[in-house]
Amino acid sequence: MVLQSEPLAPSRLYRWIVLVFLSLAMFGNYYAYDSIAPVFDLLKHQLRFSDEDLGLLYTVYSIAAVIVLLVGGYIIDRFGTKKSIVVFGAICLVAAVVTASSPELWIMLAGRFLLGLGAEPLIVAVTTALAKWFKGKELSFAFGINLTIARLGSAVADWSPSWASGAFANWQDPLWIATAITSTCVVGGMLYWIMESRAERQYSLGSHGEIDKLELKGLYKFSPSYWYVVGLCVVFYSTVFPFRAFAIKYFIEAHGTSRELGGLLNSFLPLSAMVATPLFGLMVDKIGRRSFFMTVGALVLLPLFLIVTYVPAGSEVTLWLPGFGTFALPITLLIVMVLLGIVFSLIPAIMWPSVAYIVEQRRLGSAYSLMTLCQQLGMAAIPWIIGMLNDTYAAGPENPGGYAAGMWVFTGLGAFGLMFSYLLWKAERGPGAHGLETIKAGG
Repeated sequence: MVLQSEPLAPSRLYRWIVLVFLSLAMFGNYYAYDSIAPVFDLLKHQLRFSDEDLGLLYTVYSIAAVIVLLVGGYIIDRFGTKKSIVVFGAICLVAAVVTASSPELWIMLAGRFLLGLGAEPLIVAVTTALAKWFKGKELSFAFGINLTIARLGSAVADWSPSWASGAFANWQDPLWIATAITSTCVVGGMLYWIMESRAERQYSLGSHGEIDKLELKGLYKFSPSYWYVVGLCVVFYSTVFPFRAFAIKYFIEAHGTSRELGGLLNSFLPLSAMVATPLFGLMVDKIGRRSFFMTVGALVLLPLFLIVTYVPAGSEVTLWLPGFGTFALPITLLIVMVLLGIVFSLIPAIMWPSVAYIVEQRRLGSAYSLMTLCQQLGMAAIPWIIGMLNDTYAAGPENPGGYAAGMWVFTGLGAFGLMFSYLLWKAERGPGAHGLETIKAGG
């Protein structure tokens, strides 16, 4: 009798090299998305863009993301992960080239729209590839490393006024730098293609499993708790990300900071998420109380935008950071951004995994896809609205009070977030609870 040997699996080192290449693609993806914010003030002064125009640069990205989210999963299923990663990475690179190539607003909008078509399905494709390589092994840790490196891309974009200060004499050079960095989407994708093609000839690779797709049939069957989470997701991301889009320009014009300091303050959000998100995830796994902690996060978020608008900047705190030297940070801005960074880490760390407790496994793909779709719809509307309000009230260095209307919009969204999180907490303490308050790791 001939014994059939176990199929060879890739070595741990091989898997981690694959992770590095996938994370390289994600780094460029996140950098491309956030690279436009540090030049907002330059676009306004050098190209005469209005704040509404600036908001549209983020709005069109989310509109494209909504469109592609409806079909992206099917594309990845048809063409496979390695082809999809290269193709969507190439779309991101072309988008960066288009955005940097012309001072015409419509061309820049076309570039950002194209980025939305490439970036969102690239995230899905990379996530799918990670599941193929790490399922049953170090999957959660690999996801965490991948997301950490991706968020580092956002932070590096925020820091670009410091490490690439010479490029910020005009609006275009920083965007060409962004184009060069976005090329890592293609480089990482091609290196991953080589690694997977080689592995397919030598090893037995796992299945990537089911890719999240949106199936509209039966959406009415989702429980109220699910819709409360979706509501919190929409208002949370529609608050934090549009604020981040305008934050550097806001700090420069309303608080008189340098562009470098504004970028450093803005980077507190992705930096805190890199460190604190997994820690908060571990915390709620140990003690439960998920809906309670989401309510706490929403409560902390509520006053922050009014504090940064109406409370005096206060005395300056001197900090020294490696690679940045010594910075003097106004105490009010420092406290607000640190607290916002904590909330930015706390709520997503609990919110996304909570869906898996509320929705049965067979409908989880549709649940996550719908949640992401609603999130992008909110993120499409709010930057445009904030930009229009800034223009209506003539927000700028001569009239910093003109930013107040937008800050009240963020506060109103925060109030809705508190309402949704409270309703979730109340529902999860009742007879139809799904265990968000009680389930603990190993329990």
